[in-house]
Amino acid sequence: MSDGDESDEGGADADAPAEGADAIAERLDTAADALADAETEADLDDVATTLDDIEADLAETDLPEPDEDDEEAEDPAADLEDRIADLRDDLESARGPYAEDVTDVVEDANTTIESTRWTETGVEDLHDAVAAFVDAVDDTLAETVDPELGEETDSLVAALDAASETVAAADLDPDEDADSIAELVEAADALSAGVEDAEAYDDLSVREKLRVEGFYDVLGTKHKDFPPEWSALKEWEKHDDVEMVLLLLDLMGDSDFMERHCIESLERMANPDCVDAMLERAERRDQDAIRVIGKTGHASEEVLDTFHEFVDGDPSLQVVVLRALGELGSSESTQPVADQLAAEEARVRSQAARALGMLGDPRAVDPLGDVLADEEETENVRASAAWALVQIGTRDALTTAAEYADDRSYVVQSEAERAAEAVEAPTA
Repeated sequence: MSDGDESDEGGADADAPAEGADAIAERLDTAADALADAETEADLDDVATTLDDIEADLAETDLPEPDEDDEEAEDPAADLEDRIADLRDDLESARGPYAEDVTDVVEDANTTIESTRWTETGVEDLHDAVAAFVDAVDDTLAETVDPELGEETDSLVAALDAASETVAAADLDPDEDADSIAELVEAADALSAGVEDAEAYDDLSVREKLRVEGFYDVLGTKHKDFPPEWSALKEWEKHDDVEMVLLLLDLMGDSDFMERHCIESLERMANPDCVDAMLERAERRDQDAIRVIGKTGHASEEVLDTFHEFVDGDPSLQVVVLRALGELGSSESTQPVADQLAAEEARVRSQAARALGMLGDPRAVDPLGDVLADEEETENVRASAAWALVQIGTRDALTTAAEYADDRSYVVQSEAERAAEAVEAPTA
């Protein structure tokens, strides 16, 4: 039995929130009608204020919570919040257009023009689109846009900047100048579509890009190799044109066949102009790129730092890096290379010894002599050490190797005999 302080379900207290919800719903209906009748920005501002007031009142209204156990239970608060959100969206759609809508589109178009590489056809397309927009600004505002439109993309950007400034300076009112703004928005949309449709370099196929770059220009009317890119590659190699070889590698490097031939061309060319591009690959432990850089002999600080970092790691990579360091010939590599005379794998120790011979640094004589004297070392590694001493060629190096002229290993003995002959040879 109730004590008078509680109400049964469906009683007066339960009906009160529902009346609050109905009242707010009626206010939203009124706001929707006002929005439909709005003719000026001031009218829209009034609707916005009304929605703010309704939203604030809704937050303070005690509406019933939905039954958590009933998935289909109504949620009056959520329904009203959704209506407010929908009306706000309709309100924003009703605003404008504004002059800022035009200048924003122009700014986006300019950003695209400046950041994109265009074909000759694309530049012509851009010129037509920009010219049409500039003419529309001239006609709509009865103003002459400066500077005048030229043929280069820089000129197109400058013309659009000038047109945008002209629109902004007109101080167009969204109510009084609604027709003019609408015309400019239409012209801006046409500009945006024109820029999007203009032919960009990235829109081309691989072979179209190669053709634009003049890659096939070295080919005659007939060429025997297929694909034609291979024939052109051989010609560019003869011209020692690194740029064209790298272009082909960049555009068709996903083909194992073409990548291999590009790398082989770069190795044969041994042109230092390829180092920057190859170093990007080398930094990813690309062994082909490391070999190419070694052939160039370009021992920059950046190259040496990268190769020294790799000299102690995966044995397969170590061997390639050690050979490249030897070919680069920098004395800065002597110690990092000499450290690998103690590497775990014999092939790494052997290549380290040979790299020291290629470097030709006299400081390597003692460690190479220690390798040669180690009877437990493998024949190949000892032979590499003897060869390296002969390559260093100082009297100390030759004398050290010559001591093994009677060595049990034929290959070591052979290098030692060469050293002995060099020591005994008369000096000039």
